[in-house]
Amino acid sequence: MTTTVTDEVVGYRWRWPALFVILGAEIMDLIDAMVTNIAGPHILADLGGSESVLQWLGAAYMLAMAVGLLTGGRLGDIYGRRRMFLIGAAGFTLGSLLCGLAQSPEMLIGSRVPQGLFAAVMIPQGLGMIKEMFPPKEMGTAFGMFGPVMGLASVGGPILAGWLIDADLFGTGWRMIFLINLPVGLLAFAAGLRFLPESRSPHPLRLDLLGVALASVAGLLIVFPLVQGREYGWPAWAFVMIAASLAVFGLFGRYQSRRSRSGGDPLIVPSLFRKRAFNGGLATGLVFFASMSGFMLVFNLYTQIGLGYSPLKAGLAGVPWSVGMIFGFGLAQPLLKFGRRCFQAGTTIMILGVIGVWVTLQIAGLGVTPWQLTPTLVLTGLGMGLLMAPFFDLVLAGVEPEETGSASGTLTAIQQLGNAFGVALLGTVFFDLLGDVPTGPSFENAMEVTLWAVVGMLALTFVVSFLLPEKAREEESVH
Repeated sequence: MTTTVTDEVVGYRWRWPALFVILGAEIMDLIDAMVTNIAGPHILADLGGSESVLQWLGAAYMLAMAVGLLTGGRLGDIYGRRRMFLIGAAGFTLGSLLCGLAQSPEMLIGSRVPQGLFAAVMIPQGLGMIKEMFPPKEMGTAFGMFGPVMGLASVGGPILAGWLIDADLFGTGWRMIFLINLPVGLLAFAAGLRFLPESRSPHPLRLDLLGVALASVAGLLIVFPLVQGREYGWPAWAFVMIAASLAVFGLFGRYQSRRSRSGGDPLIVPSLFRKRAFNGGLATGLVFFASMSGFMLVFNLYTQIGLGYSPLKAGLAGVPWSVGMIFGFGLAQPLLKFGRRCFQAGTTIMILGVIGVWVTLQIAGLGVTPWQLTPTLVLTGLGMGLLMAPFFDLVLAGVEPEETGSASGTLTAIQQLGNAFGVALLGTVFFDLLGDVPTGPSFENAMEVTLWAVVGMLALTFVVSFLLPEKAREEESVH
């Protein structure tokens, strides 16, 4: 039942089962990106290590995925999307097994890297196959299912992780958050083998391995010192590495331009960097996603270590945020016509929500309950939904049609890079303020200052958003 691009893939009879296979892979990725926020304290207690381990558990996965996404879709274009999806699913499952069997922090962090890389191989193939399998009249319905799936994963992921840790199934403790991927991953592989069609681009772009290497080095040069610098007392090499990362990013840009001029296929179309909307989108996305991923890490550490919540209770405490985000996405649909103003309204609401969390902690202190946090977390999530709904459409409105593919892939990679950067930056701010005795006033102070850092990053997001177009081009928007 192999279908090539020369056959009639549009209208493929197994397209709906294939869509559910693709959505299942999305759920695996979305959940695994966040489960270590819930499991982190238990992992640290079991395997040992410093606080930086808690940051690396998320940053290693996100940084690996950011780099992998730059070329993941291109691999499917060249070698076949079904084949690369299956390779990605198998590799992700094997990476999950290695995580579940890890006997040291270093082994666990190292195993998160292939997890992220293979996720970056697996995820882009689904989007490519959907575009080929579904006729235009069904395309909107197919892509429209991603919103509810993201909402389900954001609500259910932390709850599932917390329940698995508390349940301690077969004495596995935190390891089950990774081991559960074994049956799920094998099912995704078997279903993919049965239902997914084979397809590839008739004119695939060539791989740019040197570009991937430069992007990888640049990302690592900025994340590593942010995570480890505090632990070593901020030595000179930490600042040298941060400066070097900027130089390598510049070298990456020059290499992409030279590759394009010589007739090669760059990872990022150089002309994009001459677009105000695209540059604004990169800056806005980097700051926003950094603030959110860092906040989620710190919030889960605060509820478990500072407030003494169980993993399940900590997961449930974050549900109002996710519910608010789902409502925000729904509320944003009739407001998308306002474009940038919808985005900025969401940013403003998020700022008010985070300030509301700070006010709640000022009033309730270390005796705060999940119910007391609920109103402000719902407000924060609502703003996030309003913000994110128009974001990609606004950025893509400022690029040419032939640049859209490169721009989309780059924005998705920037999202993951921002996530890694936020975990490194805000995690370091939090632990630096916490000091050696994470109790009482010290813990409250660390959380409160981190919240104001998030407010500052969101305010910067608002300012930078003026670089975005006022409205998305309706004929090209994808909701």
